[in-house]
Amino acid sequence: MRTRVKICGVTRIEDALAAARAGADAIGLVFVEKSPRHVSLDLAAAIRRELPPFVSVVGLFVNATAAAVTDVLGRVALDLLQFHGAEAPDFCRQFHRPYIKAIAMREEVNLHAAARDYADAAGLLLDTHSADVAGGSGSSFDWARVPHNLERPIVLAGGLTPHNVAQAVRMVRPYAVDVSSGVEQTKGIKDAGKISAFIEAVNQT
Repeated sequence: MRTRVKICGVTRIEDALAAARAGADAIGLVFVEKSPRHVSLDLAAAIRRELPPFVSVVGLFVNATAAAVTDVLGRVALDLLQFHGAEAPDFCRQFHRPYIKAIAMREEVNLHAAARDYADAAGLLLDTHSADVAGGSGSSFDWARVPHNLERPIVLAGGLTPHNVAQAVRMVRPYAVDVSSGVEQTKGIKDAGKISAFIEAVNQT
């Protein structure tokens, strides 16, 4: 099965279109004000309008209030919600939208328990644990820690680049990979060449 690709932290219409042209399956919009990749609701709606068909739009939240998530949903046509904080299963499912739950790969994490807790999630996004940021750290974790019999589809994130993503896909065989800093010129500004190289490397596995 082909590994899907999400380009996260998109902050410009041109970057969203570059991702679509390169064959990305999804783009991620960050609704976290302290993030350098944060987008306003007006910009998010504009990016959504300019995308061609069949490119999914994912909204990323970190410990947002239910009211804040509902406000975004009222303004931006999101296809999928991504919860990247300490959100409980009941919180994630209350919006009646498909969602993925990010799991920080701490040493003590129990992925099978997480898969049971978030049994209605579309997938689990496995990301590098960082005490400073919830995502986009640019660091990878030990991919050998990912079990091959996890009960939910896996989205692999954390420190992926055009140079290492093929190895990561061969080791983990995830449903999808998620990249942000690995295809950037600077924080929040994507590099079209890196996006193309990243997707080409995934497609060659």
